[in-house]
Parts: sequence; C-alpha cells; structure tokens
Amino acid sequence: MLTKYYTIKCDGFHEIIIQKSRFIGYVTRVHDEEEAQQFIQRIKKKHHDATHNCSAYIIGDNDEIQKANDDGEPSGTAGIPMLEVLKKLQLKNTAVVVTRYFGGIKLGAGGLIRAYGSTTSETIKQVGIVERQLMQGMSLTFEYPLLGKIENELRNSEYIIDHIEYVEHIIMNVFVHINQIQQFKDFIVNLSNDQVDTKDIEQKYIEIDV
Repeated sequence: MLTKYYTIKCDGFHEIIIQKSRFIGYVTRVHDEEEAQQFIQRIKKKHHDATHNCSAYIIGDNDEIQKANDDGEPSGTAGIPMLEVLKKLQLKNTAVVVTRYFGGIKLGAGGLIRAYGSTTSETIKQVGIVERQLMQGMSLTFEYPLLGKIENELRNSEYIIDHIEYVEHIIMNVFVHINQIQQFKDFIVNLSNDQVDTKDIEQKYIEIDV
C-alpha cells in the first residue's frame, strides 16, 4: 500500500473546440480494469453518434496496468498522448475518455496528438488533482485545561484534527502521516508534559489539494 499518491480530485468533463472539431474530455477514478472498461462503455453509449471515443487509463500502485485506445484515429495519435498526460502528472487509478465530433477540418498526426493531449490536460486541470496520503488516526484523551494549548499547536502544524468530542474529558481525533507516528507521539508528550492518553485508531487516506 502506497503511503501517498496523486489522482484526480473528482469525476468531471471539459469541452474544447479545435479547428471546428468538438473534443470532450471525461475523467474518473477507477480501482480496477473492469471499472475502467465500464466507464469507457458508458461514455461510448452517451456519445454513440461521435466520430471517435478514445481512451486511456492507468491503474495500480506501480502503474501495472496501462492501456490506450485510438478508437479509429490514426495509430498513436490519440490514446497514447492521453496516457502520456496521465503519466506526466503522475496520476494513479485514473481513466480518461476524449470524445471527438469531427468538424470537417483534418488536423494531421501532429494536430491530433496535440488535441487529444491538451483536451486531457485541460479536463484534469478543471477537476483538479489531490495527493492521497495514508494517515494513522490517533485518539487523544486529556483534561479541559489543556485544550487551548493542544488545539492551537495542532492547527498550526501539519497534523490534521478530525473532530473534537467534549465529554467528561476532551477526546480529540487527529490524523498523522503514516511515517510520522512516533514523531507525533513525542510531540504530544512534550507539549502536554505527558498528560495525554494516546491510542491508535483507524488508518485511511486523507486527500490534500495540489
């Protein structure tokens, strides 16, 4: 399991016009090849009247699955440029489809490569990129007089306060990068003079805008 990686922020689409041809880019997150293929088929069904529905996807912690499809465009002018954008941006578990409605002007190989690549780039720019960081949840239990000091220090640090429960004691859940667990525990001990009970809870990915 990766401790951090980049992917798109959310599903989305974006349309641009190049030499009278409509290029519509669609992106989504996928976890396996079946999801990627289902996404591609959905877009093909939605745009069944389009001239082309070209696609690319990259899946796996080590980019084990990389596929590109030109869908009738000259070989290497659509799917591969789209895939190269995903690789350049270091995105994982991401699929893209670019739909083209031919506008009557041929673009040539170079023009097609630029068109499909730029449509992919612009679509990703529209939806945004996040870094998913694997984090350890930590539950802190302490007395009320320590709240102001601990909350203030944490909000000014790289650690993430998830929520605070105001009961008999303060219970504060914090997410810490998986590689900084001991550093965080030492930080809390020093900050509170060892007056905080700390225990591990869940691990999960937290998304941070890039």
